Amino acid sequence: LECVRGSERLPADDCFQEELRGKLRILQTDSSEVTALFMELSAHLIAIDSEESIFLLTFKTFEEIWKFTTYYTIGFLGLCLENLLLEQKFWLRSLEDDVSVEVSVEEETLNLMYRGILMQEGTPPSGSAESLHLKLKLHGAEAGQGLRLLTNTQHTHLSVRETTPLINQISFLCSAGGTCEATEEYDAEGPDELSLAPGDRIIIVGLLVSCFDWFTGRKEVTGEVGLVKTSCFCSRSIDILLTGEDRPFFSLSEDRVIEETSTFLKKRSHHDTGLNYKLGETESVLLQLSPVSLLPGGRREQQHGELRSLFSCLESQDYRAEFGVLYGLSSEAIVSSAFSGHSGEAELMAFLGAARETARKKRLFWSQTRLCFLLGKLCAGRSKFSQARVYFEEALGVPREGFTDLRLLASIYSNLAAIYLLQNNSQSFFAVTERLVALLLGVSDCLESLEDDSALKYMLKKAVLSHNTKAEARACHLLARHHWTQSEEFRWFLTWRDFYHSYLTLGRLYSQLRLPHLSISSARITSVQPSATLTDCLSSMLLALDNINRLCNSTEQETSIPTQVAPYLHQALTSTRVLQPGSEQHYVLIHQLTVCLCQLFCKHRMVGHAIHHMHTLINNRQLLSSAPERNITLIRLAWLHINNNQPQVALEILDLLLDSMPEHCTTPQEGVVLNLRGVALRCMGDLRRAAESYEAAVDICQEYEDMANWAVAQANLGLLSLRGGAKRLAQSHLVEAVQLFSELDDEGHEENFISVLLELGQLYVRQQQMDYGKGCYEWALLLAIKANLLACQLTATTHLIRLYCSESQDQVQCLIYSQHQVHLLRRSGDRGEEGGALVAVSRLYLSLGTDRAYRAALDHTKTSLGIFIDLGCREKEALGWLQAGNIYHLLEQTELVEVYVQVAQDVALSSGDTGFILKLLEAAGDIFFNSSRDRDKAIPFYRDRALPIAVRSSSVSCRLRLCNKLSELMLSLQMFEEGVEFAQTALDISITLGDCLNQRVAYYRLASLYHRLDQYELAEHHYLKTLTLCPTPLLFDEETLYYVRVYQTLGDIIFYDLKVREIIPTRMWSSYLLRKEYLNDDNPCVSHYDLKSFFMWSLQDPFDAAGYYHLALAAAMDLGNKRAQLQLCTRLATIYHNFLIDRELSLFFYQKARAFAAELNVRRVNISPDQQQCSSSAAQ
Repeated sequence: LECVRGSERLPADDCFQEELRGKLRILQTDSSEVTALFMELSAHLIAIDSEESIFLLTFKTFEEIWKFTTYYTIGFLGLCLENLLLEQKFWLRSLEDDVSVEVSVEEETLNLMYRGILMQEGTPPSGSAESLHLKLKLHGAEAGQGLRLLTNTQHTHLSVRETTPLINQISFLCSAGGTCEATEEYDAEGPDELSLAPGDRIIIVGLLVSCFDWFTGRKEVTGEVGLVKTSCFCSRSIDILLTGEDRPFFSLSEDRVIEETSTFLKKRSHHDTGLNYKLGETESVLLQLSPVSLLPGGRREQQHGELRSLFSCLESQDYRAEFGVLYGLSSEAIVSSAFSGHSGEAELMAFLGAARETARKKRLFWSQTRLCFLLGKLCAGRSKFSQARVYFEEALGVPREGFTDLRLLASIYSNLAAIYLLQNNSQSFFAVTERLVALLLGVSDCLESLEDDSALKYMLKKAVLSHNTKAEARACHLLARHHWTQSEEFRWFLTWRDFYHSYLTLGRLYSQLRLPHLSISSARITSVQPSATLTDCLSSMLLALDNINRLCNSTEQETSIPTQVAPYLHQALTSTRVLQPGSEQHYVLIHQLTVCLCQLFCKHRMVGHAIHHMHTLINNRQLLSSAPERNITLIRLAWLHINNNQPQVALEILDLLLDSMPEHCTTPQEGVVLNLRGVALRCMGDLRRAAESYEAAVDICQEYEDMANWAVAQANLGLLSLRGGAKRLAQSHLVEAVQLFSELDDEGHEENFISVLLELGQLYVRQQQMDYGKGCYEWALLLAIKANLLACQLTATTHLIRLYCSESQDQVQCLIYSQHQVHLLRRSGDRGEEGGALVAVSRLYLSLGTDRAYRAALDHTKTSLGIFIDLGCREKEALGWLQAGNIYHLLEQTELVEVYVQVAQDVALSSGDTGFILKLLEAAGDIFFNSSRDRDKAIPFYRDRALPIAVRSSSVSCRLRLCNKLSELMLSLQMFEEGVEFAQTALDISITLGDCLNQRVAYYRLASLYHRLDQYELAEHHYLKTLTLCPTPLLFDEETLYYVRVYQTLGDIIFYDLKVREIIPTRMWSSYLLRKEYLNDDNPCVSHYDLKSFFMWSLQDPFDAAGYYHLALAAAMDLGNKRAQLQLCTRLATIYHNFLIDRELSLFFYQKARAFAAELNVRRVNISPDQQQCSSSAAQ
């Protein structure tokens, strides 16, 4: 497939090609639509290659490949694919751009498959009767170099050159009609043949087709009619095909078509701007056959009398009408209707057998022939095919001078051919079928004698194989006539039967057979034919519209027209311009065509084109003879200018309209103008004058009791009040509008009603009246569902999702409406929006936090991932892979996490977008960073992959964020030395950027890392730097708690770590640790007082620690954190009791600690210094 432009068929712009590939990517995942299309086209879809824009197809039978080739030849294939693949707006753009989809087929490969299937079915005279199967392998440039034919027992490879003689055994002369002269002598071998001598002139009865062995002819001298050998003649005339007998199957009345189209378009544009305020019967004909009773009923007469009566009926050389009824009867009908008075089928066969023997003895040849025919049909009806074949062959061999009843001869041939086919007697089948074909080409009435269509299909296959297109067309015509009452078969053969004039007929038939793609294609070809009349265009449009609605399963109220109809509307308008001034009916039609086309342009925001067409209509004064019609057209034009952001132009048009209306007599149309004038003024920002226009429109509605337009005017007043900030007034007008809408009984106002409900609901929500707002939203959704307005359903559902997600949080309701939104988007065909909605649903499930919810989230994520892959959205695809990996991590399926994350990384790298690659690598690390498991796996993503790219791309903010995460991660994983490097880098970047918050974070992390590395001076320094960067005054409780923790940590460093480690010698420190170990083991040999004296000796300056603890206690008291106050009072009591020797303060803090302990149900307060050091170490 390829998008092409113009009559030169040059490649279209890249945007069109990408649009085509995007649709093919979607079909790769969900190929149900394209599979159904190719089933209509008699092909089987194997695969779709979206990047190369290729469909791979296969065929199983001759009929399938022949039908597909026919569709391709006459242009149906490309049109069907256009209708399936192209977006709605394309049909409007194509009116100017002349863009279409061009389909090319590998014709050599197709021909090979053609021949292979024909040989498989045994059609060529030289074909084997064995079962043949075709395998066709295509390998690039070698495609089409040969066939592989597999017989039942052995394999034989035939090249294309070797298969050619099989085809060339059939002569490729053209068909002829008229008179011909024999060039050879021929002796007839049966009564159905004519004997010839060189020079005999034969009048061709019907057609002489050189690719068949026989034709029907009449000797010019004697008038004898029979079958003639084709090889005995040389054709001179080639002027044959379809004669006057081949009349069209349908006829159309122009006046009726114009009337139907005008009525239809008027119905579709009934709810139009110019009229409203803005915010057949099928008859089944049953053909009944009344069989002719050949023998009188009642009591059986004597045998002799019966036979005499029977022979008098059957012994006729020529064909009679009652014979035609007899030849067409089934075996059951022969027993029950044609011959009465016999007790059963066996008795009737005995009677007919005796009659046949009597006729043979009496040399009543025609009676014998017809009795053999009847006996053969009865035997065939009882599945005694061998006995039936004997009777039919005897009927052919009865000696007589000639065979003038060609209908009987055709019936015998047809029955024999069916039996030979059942018995796999291909040689006899070919011989008999060749004779039957000659009769069918000569006398078309012989079609009524056919048992089935096998002979006609043989004729078609041989004509195709012989490349005789005229014979192929004739075969199609005969097949169409044969299957006229079997519509499911008729359509295929009508395609060729009337190549230039039957497209519309085909379209109607395809429509009846529920084949919408083919019906639309037929209508499309009809409308673009150079010779197409206005009637053809209009009929095609109605036919296409009916099938487009069927294809889309459209049940929406009939208020709009699909964009696929735009080419028909445009073509019909073009056809009307070349007509001479006509009747009022023509003017109404042109008016309706223009309005509908403008509506389509306006719907798809191509307002400039709509304005152009409307100006063309207005400039044609003959079309707007009355003032009301002209006013309606000007109102429509004004509305188009408003939509085109030209309210000033619209206001000028509307003011001119108001000036032209009578001053002392108001009309409903004046109300329409005033309402639209208010809309224009509102767009211009003139709210006062807009309100005056709306009020005047309301007064006119009240005067004429026009409830629908009154509701719209009230809603406009409400919207105007909202814009002016008068919420109470707006609510009053909107509520009144809702009340008026709810009292309407007729349809067509649902869209306006829904819009008003949504506006009112938003107003209630903004005023925190959630129940009222929810009620309005749900009412709007119910109305949209009832009217089947998909766009309105989506809008109402989106409002409900927003309500339950943010305003009135309810996860369950939000999830329900989000899933409904996905369903609606799937119906609308907007795959991109559907993917986004699925992502939102997945996040909602993730927020529930259960394994079952995680699995539901995974299903939705994978569905959205498939959509993004189809659409070629590389970034969304990468995020989808990553999200799936994240969910697998939550489900603890570790082996799949790395696979999905790696695929996400590969897709991101293929996009070439450095910013996105950084974003995705960081998000991949976040999966492990934000988890409690495998946190170390985040380090390679941050440090080894993302950070180097951030440095190279000078992405400072990303580099800062990565360094912060790495420092925190390494702190938690006890990788202190490596963490210092990244924390220092984060600090340097923060200072460069002047980011105080990030400086605080970096200083704190550096302090924590130095503390763990036992570098207490640096830890104290950085903790103090964090405090200097804290904001003042404090804004949140969390900030006060931060002061508590930092000051307490500083006190612990001074009291337990820094001073002790600096002052106490190593030997003494070891002794202290030994004593501490003894104390922990409750060793009674060591005294608390010994430890106390040790600390008194070792700690020279406890005042710093006490100062930090006092600051922390003040912050804890400000915060009201009693547990923190307990800890700090205990520490202060310990310092004052054991080191600063202040008994009063020690007792004070001890008592406060005891009070907090009692309140917090803590059993004991221990102020020994070793116990405090143990608790401090545990806290750290």
